Amino acid sequence: MILLKNVIIVDAGSDLNGKKRDILIKNGKIEKIALSITEESAKLIAHENMHVSIGWIDTSVSLGEPGFEERQTLENGIKAAAAGGFTHIMLNPNNQPNPQDQSGIKYLKNVTANQAVSILPVGSFSLNQKGEHLAELFDMQQAGAVSFYDYKQEVTNANLLKVGLQYTSAFNGVVQSFPQNKDIAGKGMVNEDIMSTNLGLKSMPNLAEELQIARDLRILTYTKGRLHIPTVSTVEGLKLIKKYKKTSDNVSCSVSIHHLALSSNELATFDTNFKLQPPLRDEKEVKQLQKYLNSSVIDVVTSDHTPLTIEHKDLEFDRATAGTIGLESLFGALNNLVDTSKTVELLTKGYSVFHQEVPLIEEGQLANLTLFEPETTYSFEKEHIVSTSKNSAFLGKMMKGKVIGIINNKKAIWNER
Repeated sequence: MILLKNVIIVDAGSDLNGKKRDILIKNGKIEKIALSITEESAKLIAHENMHVSIGWIDTSVSLGEPGFEERQTLENGIKAAAAGGFTHIMLNPNNQPNPQDQSGIKYLKNVTANQAVSILPVGSFSLNQKGEHLAELFDMQQAGAVSFYDYKQEVTNANLLKVGLQYTSAFNGVVQSFPQNKDIAGKGMVNEDIMSTNLGLKSMPNLAEELQIARDLRILTYTKGRLHIPTVSTVEGLKLIKKYKKTSDNVSCSVSIHHLALSSNELATFDTNFKLQPPLRDEKEVKQLQKYLNSSVIDVVTSDHTPLTIEHKDLEFDRATAGTIGLESLFGALNNLVDTSKTVELLTKGYSVFHQEVPLIEEGQLANLTLFEPETTYSFEKEHIVSTSKNSAFLGKMMKGKVIGIINNKKAIWNER
């Protein structure tokens, strides 16, 4: 039994939103919500200015296992997610082997069952992610896949995307399409701007993203179906999505926190932690992206967590692998940019976007909760990283708010750091 004392509820859809209450949790369920509860046998959780919301979900997380356990195991990934406040993470098909049939999805579900952090597998969109033939999409959805995605690879074959959207529309599947035209992007590794010119690095223009989004939305108009565009990083890309959303509700998008909080100015030191995919955009673009946070255009903000070992990062810039971890820093960085209610909305809307049951903070409901304090500021350092890999683009950056713990699947993890 757990008693949450004097906790402020953050739940825009509830009459309890903004109110301070005691919450008693027994056998994994919310037993009682009241102004004051006394239960001597319960574990008492009391922190100054403690807030609670439904459990957060990160819609773009890569872990090392299976295949690259030296980067991050599933066990360590679950600990990192819990430290970041997440009760659910969508696991990208960025492993070896990648799930592309029912057995691959069942394996991931079975080995992570009944953990405090629920793993939601994303299956490959095409066989071996080669973009030639559809993977076993229906079978994977039946086994528990929440979406289909050739991770960080654009669907070059327009007809394959068309057929995939038509096929998945029959069973309400969600297809993801990475927004980058490889012909325009070429061998670029950073954004095309003054910084890349000064540094002499191969660059790619915003056009590479905008063209791909425009094509994908046109295909979606023809096919219907359900499309999610992950890690959008340009204002023109968001404008295209905004225009489409005015007449249809079958598209959604995410933006990664590093594209909202960091700019290509970080590249001045050639620090490979800032080599990302998509690349960091210039400061003007970042400020314009931030303006969309309080609109309905951006559905979710993700960490785009990508653990990489020192062998992938401690190299010359052009040889280093793109990616940053972010589970532990997403909340603190996002809470710097918007108010706490909007932060929670952007960290929980992924449930509805990917057709998952939305948790409720009500008596009789299973407890799926994130507990946090939204005001504390601190510098994010290595000591705050739980992930095995330490390749964080947010080292030394100021955070606002700390996670106290999570409760999910009749289990609780408290953040003692």
